[in-house]
Amino acid sequence: MRDAYHEELDSIGDSLVEMARMVGSAIGRATTAILDADLKLAESVIEADQKVDDLQHDLEARAIALLARQQPVATDLRIVVTSLRMSADLERSGDLAQHVAKLTRLRYPERAIPQDLHATILEMGQLAQRLMAKAAEVLVTKDVDLALQLEQDDDAMDLLHRTLFQHLMDERWKHGIETAVDVTLLGRYYERYADHAVAVAKRVVYLVTGEHADELQADVQPEIQQVSGAEGA
Repeated sequence: MRDAYHEELDSIGDSLVEMARMVGSAIGRATTAILDADLKLAESVIEADQKVDDLQHDLEARAIALLARQQPVATDLRIVVTSLRMSADLERSGDLAQHVAKLTRLRYPERAIPQDLHATILEMGQLAQRLMAKAAEVLVTKDVDLALQLEQDDDAMDLLHRTLFQHLMDERWKHGIETAVDVTLLGRYYERYADHAVAVAKRVVYLVTGEHADELQADVQPEIQQVSGAEGA
């Protein structure tokens, strides 16, 4: 019975990894679809999101069954509860990739993104995909240092998000209100997607250490400052 219990815990972890890889692929394909006005690809992203939803529902059912049958405590309880929260982050990431694809469909056969913003959107899409790939790796390896790096990587997404707004606020903007709304929404989708990838990594930190990532980073920062001060002395 105990072996079966731990196998089920491992199975929940495997499902999280699968979800992360699926939503990572989804944001990459959705980005290609919106930049190329590829309706067929966009539709495939929209349809595939149901598989992510199904995985989450199955994971939730198994996790709740474990809570009811085994009444886990300590580390095992942390695994189950944290897994439920991570599955919600990943499901929401899939929704955001779907939103990008739906915007492609809404504007088809026109391109939703002006040519002068293609490079920025492409970079945001690629960064989002890399962040989720790292989150998937963290789920597999339980590497706390790698998990903590994701928040720093997310700073690049925030910078790209601000770049989009600079374009929108520029008096030379000539693409109209509808496109401005599309670009605003799209920037938000990518920014939130990145936040969910970071949230998954932070939850792994809590899973492994029992401490929240922000607390660990606060502990590390004074040490970095002390080392820097010693080097400068």
